Amino acid sequence: MLDPKLAAQDYCYVTTTGRVTGKPHTIEIWFAAHGDTIYILAGNRERSDWVRNAMKRPRVRVRIGRRVFAGDTRVVRAARDDARARRLLLAKYSPTNDDLDDWGRTALPVAIALTPRTTKDAPG
Repeated sequence: MLDPKLAAQDYCYVTTTGRVTGKPHTIEIWFAAHGDTIYILAGNRERSDWVRNAMKRPRVRVRIGRRVFAGDTRVVRAARDDARARRLLLAKYSPTNDDLDDWGRTALPVAIALTPRTTKDAPG
């Protein structure tokens, strides 16, 4: 289970491997946690570079605070998982951000299963 202090962080940093270049590509993005899984909503859906990278190479690196995790991505398809992702993200970010209804309804939910045994502290 992800430490509650980490789960409360505003952003995580997801590093995918470029589907064409093979180079690392890092984004800063909102997330919500459930157990050892984090959920992200991609506003540009499958058009997002990071989503296309993750669909080709699902193994990613995730940094939350100073902790680094290995993770495996998947596009959320199951209705219950989809509802959980949207509910968690809207509950976390709606209180401080106006007008997230469209994003919460239309963005593509992506899950990243974190691998706890490969966690470590990030430098700095």
